[in-house]
Amino acid sequence: MSFSIKQSALATCMDLSNSFVHKRSQSRICRSSFPPALILQNDHKRTNISVSKPLHVSSFEIIGKEKRAAIQCKAYEADKSQPIEAAAAAAAEVKTETAKRVKIGIYFATWWALNVVFNIYNKKVLNAYPYPWLTSTLSLACGSLMMLISWATRIAEPPKTDFEFWKTLFPVAVAHTIGHVAATVSMSKVAVSFTHIIKSGEPAFSVLVSSCLLGETFPPAVYLSLVPIIGGCALAAVTELNFNMIGFTGAMISNLAFVFRNIFSKKGMKGKSVSGMNYYACLSMLSLVILTPFAIAVEGPQMWAAGWEKALSEIGPQFIWWVAAQSIFYHLYNQVSYMSLDQISPLTFSIGNTMKRISVIVSSIIIFHTPVQPINALGAAIAILGTFLYSQAKA
Repeated sequence: MSFSIKQSALATCMDLSNSFVHKRSQSRICRSSFPPALILQNDHKRTNISVSKPLHVSSFEIIGKEKRAAIQCKAYEADKSQPIEAAAAAAAEVKTETAKRVKIGIYFATWWALNVVFNIYNKKVLNAYPYPWLTSTLSLACGSLMMLISWATRIAEPPKTDFEFWKTLFPVAVAHTIGHVAATVSMSKVAVSFTHIIKSGEPAFSVLVSSCLLGETFPPAVYLSLVPIIGGCALAAVTELNFNMIGFTGAMISNLAFVFRNIFSKKGMKGKSVSGMNYYACLSMLSLVILTPFAIAVEGPQMWAAGWEKALSEIGPQFIWWVAAQSIFYHLYNQVSYMSLDQISPLTFSIGNTMKRISVIVSSIIIFHTPVQPINALGAAIAILGTFLYSQAKA
């Protein structure tokens, strides 16, 4: 850049190369031996100083009998590479975090929508065909078949597993099987809304198990938020018009089993190359192997055949679609939930699972015209409020 100084403003200049000042007469301009990069050019009107680096004026100073301000110029070159790189890294980090949150949000929305559809068809099937053990088995069998076809056709990449993987997966499969069957048994005895109101108490089980087994501690606000959850569930249970002890017990067992499943799943997925989708596929297959003999022992083929003929005669061929839909959507919503579990903690998963029940409860009441007393609705609202407070306290 070029910096200009009028002659009338200068009486002397500083010799930058020798570090001392020569006095000159006021009618002459001295030439200092500047570095090669600094060239002094003189003309009749002004002196031009040209430099290859930016200049800044630090002070005016005249040296003589009296000390007055003269122009002193210094050259510097600012190194802006580091701030630019830091800003770019920060922007990239923010962008990555935003994309991750959007991805998790999409997972949650899809998970909740698929779960609503599953609960509707599952209840339709159980109303016409009250065999929860077989219904649970068909759900796992359908999901296992879907994943085997996906692997065979290379739609999904088959997982690389070993004996250690299946050994780690076994307790997860046991908890998943118990929770799945218990929830299905509950919905076969009571309304879908009641089952999910009771299952909204899952954060209480989650905190209890996490504290006892994982040694986690929580702020007092978290423990206080469990009071409306437990109180709301209790109020809803007491005022339920179609209360059934088997249905209530099944929902409670399902709560406990699914908390164990989520914790074991998160621990088992650490350090594993198997993704959430394939992880749940392997879980379904192992759970199917565990559940099938128990389903046969509890209900048996004879009861299944008789119930199937009765359901077909009352519902018609549409009943087959109901069974297929509940099996397919069961696998899909669980598959998406495990894809979400890849990204979040077990407690966050439990929070999302509880908030999902709001949509299930409302939709099931509307579709099945479930009678709800005001006090029962109040209990559900208190439990849901407690869940919200829990999520806020945990955050």
